[in-house]
Amino acid sequence: MPFQYTAIDATGQRTSGTLEAGSKGEAYRMLEQARLTPIKVDVAAVAPVAGMPSSGDNSGAQGKAKSEALPSSPVPLKRAHLIHFTEELADLLDSGLQLEQALRIMVERQDQPSVKKVSALLRDEIREGASMSKALPRASPSFDELYINMVAAGEASGSLPEILRRLGHNQTIMHELQQRVVQAMIYPAFMIGACILLMVVFMTVLVPQLTSLLGKTGQELPAMTQMLVNFSGIMTSYWWLILIVLITAFLLFKAYVSKPKGRLWWDEYKMKIPLFGPVISTRFYAQFSQALANLVSNGVPLLSGLKLMGRATPNTFLKQRISDICAFVGEGGALSVGMRKASAFPGLFCDMVAVGEQTGSLSHSLKKSATRYDKELDKKIKRMTTLISPVVIIFMAVIVTVVAYSIVTAIFQSVNGIRGG
Repeated sequence: MPFQYTAIDATGQRTSGTLEAGSKGEAYRMLEQARLTPIKVDVAAVAPVAGMPSSGDNSGAQGKAKSEALPSSPVPLKRAHLIHFTEELADLLDSGLQLEQALRIMVERQDQPSVKKVSALLRDEIREGASMSKALPRASPSFDELYINMVAAGEASGSLPEILRRLGHNQTIMHELQQRVVQAMIYPAFMIGACILLMVVFMTVLVPQLTSLLGKTGQELPAMTQMLVNFSGIMTSYWWLILIVLITAFLLFKAYVSKPKGRLWWDEYKMKIPLFGPVISTRFYAQFSQALANLVSNGVPLLSGLKLMGRATPNTFLKQRISDICAFVGEGGALSVGMRKASAFPGLFCDMVAVGEQTGSLSHSLKKSATRYDKELDKKIKRMTTLISPVVIIFMAVIVTVVAYSIVTAIFQSVNGIRGG
């Protein structure tokens, strides 16, 4: 296919001509191999200029291009890499570079392989004439619908660098929220694991040895000690059956929650679990208000923003409630009233949204709500970790006390029986 190009050569002079290439992206690469900086490349209906690299007479350049072939499928990005990509691209665009030039610099200078590949895929798509919002899902599945629509709004309004800056900030906030929740669960999970391991050691090692020792005395064991011995015998003899039952129960649970009805029940129940439920709910309020504020402040219609939030929310119970709000707002209702009717948002949140609607500054009110629930999430996480540790420690202390009391009682009774005999 012939392409007409305008480029700048190594001496800084403008030059133009035609070349033969399989696609516009390949034409760009061939120009770069010839040490020309492309300014414009369009499909032409003329034969290639003699001496200019073409698909038939530039085997060396094509060999190099093939060695640097782009990945054939979208490349996933970790959350940290997605944030890095967004912030770096925003910086380059803010410096005055065009999108294609910014992506070229990222391809050349980026050290992270996944970010480098995604940048190369995006650059190739844009060279083919695609917009960035259309190219994003072809480059990586990590660009969700919310991200893509924000970029589309930035392209339409001519404020792509600002949109990317806000997206990077929002992604950073969401990443920090997720990290805080994960870090808060590490210590309680360790304590619960230690408690389970302690019980297994007591029941399978210590108690059987005690039973063997006391059985030689011929004395009758106390009631509590006998119950402990019976429980230990069940665990020792039928551990395989217990393991099968636990695995079967887990698989049945997974099968149930994989169905729409079961998933809806589980997603709703998770928000009611003591200690954990408030953290999940508050995290959603912070994410919802922050993301919706970004959409509204960048010119996305409220109804469209709500639909995007519904599609981006993994919790099916909350997704259903957002769908109800969308239906209410679509009929001309106020967002705050729809949130109250959905019964999934606290009253104070609804009041803050109502104030924003009345004053005409909905995005500002949503941002204030996001800040408030971000702080509240910190408090709930600290409260959860503060309460879980004593609960686990007390539970472990009760188990150890019961086992120790049973052992000591049996030993004393056996000793007294021997003396009496």
